[in-house]
Amino acid sequence: MTARLELSNVSLSFGGLRVSQNVSLVLEQGARTALIGPNGAGKTTLVNLISGRLTPSEGDILLDGVSVLSSGEMKRARAGIVRTFQINRFFRDLSVENNLRLAIIQRKRLGEVFFRPVRSVVEIDREVEELLLALNLTARRTTISGNLAYGEQRLLEILLALAMRPRVLLLDEPAAGVPQSEVGLVLDTVSRLPAELAILLIEHDMDVVFRFARHVVVLVAGKVFAQGDSSQIAASESVKEVYFGRRQHGSSRH
Repeated sequence: MTARLELSNVSLSFGGLRVSQNVSLVLEQGARTALIGPNGAGKTTLVNLISGRLTPSEGDILLDGVSVLSSGEMKRARAGIVRTFQINRFFRDLSVENNLRLAIIQRKRLGEVFFRPVRSVVEIDREVEELLLALNLTARRTTISGNLAYGEQRLLEILLALAMRPRVLLLDEPAAGVPQSEVGLVLDTVSRLPAELAILLIEHDMDVVFRFARHVVVLVAGKVFAQGDSSQIAASESVKEVYFGRRQHGSSRH
């Protein structure tokens, strides 16, 4: 199967400090991969490199076999590499459906068109309906986004990412800050994401990681320390030593 996303020996240095070191990984279509590691491992940096917020010092990043190194963050998003964030990013004073409309308009670049044809408006409304149905938020369509429960706000963040029609979705701690009573809602939603979508999940909650991921990549000091299927990683004594063991004596967040 052709790689949907491929990182080849990606490195990043700030002066003499190497924060990412020769990272190589592959996400195929339909991948469900988790990126884990101790605090300061370079997980956020790697996601910033993939999304285009940062540019690697060395190596290459390919989407469907084509290098995206020359593309900035927005161009990569339009090409299909879309990211969610640890902190919700949407217009809190707008309704759920209007936030979705704006995301679709941005993707279609219709904001640059002063008079939109009626057909475009109908197509946008139809897409909004499909997205709301997909994540079971139809009942919340007119709710002001800032008034949603926090778990529902995380779902809206995922919906806004889906509105960009991603081929690769970078899920940055979707359960971060979500009350335990709402974590199941987020997990159920993630499990219903399109099967063909390649997903890279960055998450500290190991219950979330092992319920979601078929493949796990462990990052330590900016390098790939280990990778394998979730059962292999869960059973690895070396991974427990560098990651799980440290978590028992330190902070669980970065």
